[in-house]
Amino acid sequence: MNTSKEISFKGKIEIIGINPYVKVPEKVLQQIFRQSGKETSPIRIMGTVNGNPYKQGLVLYRNLWRLYINTTMLKKSPERIGEVIEITIQFDPEAKPTHDCPEFTKALKANKKASEVFDSLNKSTQQEIVRYLTKLKTQESLDKNIPRAIDFLLGKVRFVGRQLPPVD
Repeated sequence: MNTSKEISFKGKIEIIGINPYVKVPEKVLQQIFRQSGKETSPIRIMGTVNGNPYKQGLVLYRNLWRLYINTTMLKKSPERIGEVIEITIQFDPEAKPTHDCPEFTKALKANKKASEVFDSLNKSTQQEIVRYLTKLKTQESLDKNIPRAIDFLLGKVRFVGRQLPPVD
């Protein structure tokens, strides 16, 4: 569905917490939704900020679509709150690399409850778990961590710095 065409707009840098961002105008959003074929967060985008290229995710947070402006996109962006910047934006059709861990998939198939919990997690948490497992360097580490991941999903242990509530 990619009919990507670069869209230009100006935006004022605002901040939420420690994160500088620019509100994306509704007219621009509608074009990005058409380009991407979806209206759910995140949407992979690319473009320029003050002429410098970027690749980023467009995210919906607290009912507002935001383009977060990090320091690789715009030097000293946290110090530039209130500045109006020139932005081009378009859908990025290149899929972000996904990770796959066949051993973990097999373990999920063997444990229906853990699989249900995994499926109920948001995509970023799912990706965080799988990414952690795929980056392990030895089979021994993988063999040790897959049961920990399953126990985490069952609410028994901490994993990737998180604790889920116990599963009934």
